[in-house]
Amino acid sequence: MARPESNGLARLEAGLDSLAGARTRQRRGLRRQLLPPLVAVAVVLAAWQGLYLAGVQPDWVLPGPGEVWQSLAAAAGQGEVWSSVWNSVSRGGLGFLVSVAIGTPLGIVVGRIRSVRTAIGPILSGLQNLPSVAWVPPAVIFFGVTPGAIYTVVLLGAVPSIANGLVSGLGQVPPLYLKVGRNLGATGLSSVRHVLLPAALPGYVAGLRQGWAFAWRSLMAAEIIATSASLGHGLGQLLKQAQDTNDMALAFGAIALVLVVGIGVNQLVFSPLERRVLRAHGLSTMDSW
Repeated sequence: MARPESNGLARLEAGLDSLAGARTRQRRGLRRQLLPPLVAVAVVLAAWQGLYLAGVQPDWVLPGPGEVWQSLAAAAGQGEVWSSVWNSVSRGGLGFLVSVAIGTPLGIVVGRIRSVRTAIGPILSGLQNLPSVAWVPPAVIFFGVTPGAIYTVVLLGAVPSIANGLVSGLGQVPPLYLKVGRNLGATGLSSVRHVLLPAALPGYVAGLRQGWAFAWRSLMAAEIIATSASLGHGLGQLLKQAQDTNDMALAFGAIALVLVVGIGVNQLVFSPLERRVLRAHGLSTMDSW
């Protein structure tokens, strides 16, 4: 008969082995996520440096990665970079949150009421396909060069994507779920909250991810065109400043910052959220490839 001390030691060793295995899997998963993008960035930088050294274009047309870095460092030393990043991220985040607050109920109404879907569904699809930059001139005419014009462009870019994603997710909910929900007493808003939205989460999260992409693109278009000292300095204004001063190194640097922020938010927020939702719904993910 095994002593209690031996059983306790065995359980402790098993727990430590399980913890070590979990940490190993976590490191392996993190390496799997980070290594491919880092390799891709290294390849792009190497190709870029090769073109620069080959003298394909003059330095002022095609600066090298080192020149771009120096230009960004100089702009950061003057306080332009971090304030630009913060202003754009705060605008994009606020615009996206408001878009979610508008697009979610709109998507539920369009997805659940046939007559509304017939009337508004094509309009939402058309708005989603419309380039965001097309909204900037009328928004500036209506609101002037103010934050209202910028947020209007962001909303018109993001809301249709979020609503269409939710409509798509609701369209994939099996009718049996609603019948079971009604039998359990879930009707009206209770059915939406406890049955429809959980079942439609994969499509909804995909819509949120696309909505952020549209919000960020719309914001950059608005900031490049609607420039004013009263609006503060965003990444779009930094890119416009590079154009006005014919500073190609700063232009490449501003584009790199736009990419870093957009990709960073997508990889840190929406990709983990989407993987978690897909796993919870028993759907396959890219991790198994």
